[in-house]
Amino acid sequence: MKRPGSISFPILPVLEASLLLASAIFFILHAFHLSADFPNHSPWMDWAKYTDEGWYGDAAIRHFQRGHWYVPGDFNPAAALPVWPLLEAALFRFTGVSLTAARALTVAIFGLILATAYLLLRRWHHRATPAGQSPRRDLAPAIAVLLLAVSPFCYVFTRMAILEPLLILLTLLALLAASYATPAQAIEPISLRDRLHQALPVLSLGLLLPLMVLTKTTAIFLLPSIAWILWARAGYRLRPFLRLALPAAALAAITWTAYYALLIRPHFLNDYHYLFSANGYTGITPATALSVLGDTIADGLWIGNILYPLALLAIFSAFLLRPRLLRNPLLPALLLWAAGYTAFLAYHNNLQPRYYLVLAVPLTLLIPVVFSTLWTRSQPTSEPLSPLRRLATASIVAVLAVLIVTDARQTLHYVRTPDYTYTSAAAQIRKIVSADHTHNPLILSISGSDLSLMTGLPSICDDFGTMDLAVRVQAYHPGWYVAWNQVDDDKMDALAPIYHLQRVAAFPTMDDPERNLLILYRLDPAIPGTHPRRHRKPVIPRLLQTTFGQQPSPIQLEH
Repeated sequence: MKRPGSISFPILPVLEASLLLASAIFFILHAFHLSADFPNHSPWMDWAKYTDEGWYGDAAIRHFQRGHWYVPGDFNPAAALPVWPLLEAALFRFTGVSLTAARALTVAIFGLILATAYLLLRRWHHRATPAGQSPRRDLAPAIAVLLLAVSPFCYVFTRMAILEPLLILLTLLALLAASYATPAQAIEPISLRDRLHQALPVLSLGLLLPLMVLTKTTAIFLLPSIAWILWARAGYRLRPFLRLALPAAALAAITWTAYYALLIRPHFLNDYHYLFSANGYTGITPATALSVLGDTIADGLWIGNILYPLALLAIFSAFLLRPRLLRNPLLPALLLWAAGYTAFLAYHNNLQPRYYLVLAVPLTLLIPVVFSTLWTRSQPTSEPLSPLRRLATASIVAVLAVLIVTDARQTLHYVRTPDYTYTSAAAQIRKIVSADHTHNPLILSISGSDLSLMTGLPSICDDFGTMDLAVRVQAYHPGWYVAWNQVDDDKMDALAPIYHLQRVAAFPTMDDPERNLLILYRLDPAIPGTHPRRHRKPVIPRLLQTTFGQQPSPIQLEH
């Protein structure tokens, strides 16, 4: 007989299946129009849509287009962040280098994010069931997956070949691995299977932690979240916690140190240090602390005008209204994840929308985990829900319904209205450059790596690199320059001594008022009749000649 104030048991599996089916449909929509622009006229104006997909996959792009991944003096972020380009290189071996393939990879990673988030929530829901009772059916995991799947914020940034989606996946996998860790004394190891059961989560953590840091170094701000799960699995006792944490930390430290000592220090130390110095132009100061903290919190609205306040309400409820919820170790872990990355955002003080993707996932997961307690009973009872609890439940359900509908509608709008201005401009640039057999096809541009990903044309960056731009230009002698809207004074100072810039074409591209015109310049010699000398083959350390599985060939920068 159905209990008053509760949902009958057979309905819950049907509801869960319906929510997961809707999530699957919206996930599939992520794979449509993969070469389209980042949605124009969206609330998120992020420079990453012009540069980052090429920059952080550049090692894989160059490996297949040039025969080697390293260009001395240019921007080589793979020295410090090798995991994503290695994944792209494995994919490109089968698909060839393309923007569609790179974005398909990050969409697949988003699918794994959804699956791992579901498993993580189910895992800790079952563990929170009182002893002697069968696990309670709960819609929280399915609701969490649906909120992520319909989110327009997640839609636009998990379709970009950037680092954040992979970092999120590795963090979720680390939390899931930590949730299976067992102190040695908890199970008497009487068989090899028991020993493997104890060792596998710790070994997994020992490998996942360096992968996180080598994907994006800001992963160190997420480590307290993982440590909390281990602390809970150790029964909140120090010695069992150390038995779990120290082996995982030791393996992680050995793995990262080996990479640094064998590859970075002897060969790419300048490139490694440059990545951090290039990102050090912003930061919080005592004078700006209050304004930066305010902006960091306020800009969370990028995640969603309804979702973000609802997540803050969930945090408030967990701390003040229902503190017993914090007994579920997953909630403090998600809170530490969100707090840790918020601390990074404030410390770095470079509040770009894409960084908030790493916050969006834990905040989204918190919402159903916290509010599902309103309609889920901790003990079987025939007593109906109190009027106040009924009102709170109805209110939260209504807000969730509005959130899902509005987010789904916005995401469907982006799916139905793709633009292709960037790829169209890139294709026309390739046609112009390929038709000219008198100029070096090498492109100089801050978006050069993106253009290489889309067109196959070689490029170097005009903004970042361990060589000064003037030195790099004289060393590599590019034949073309691609600028956004205008040529900056420092770029002109580097080019003017040896080149005359001849404007060839301009292409309206995307929607940023300061970066909505892609201009192609041909670099003619400043002194007529002279020709840039051919750049010699760069010296590639022998140890790295087979890093991606084949011998490098000389850079072909001129016809």
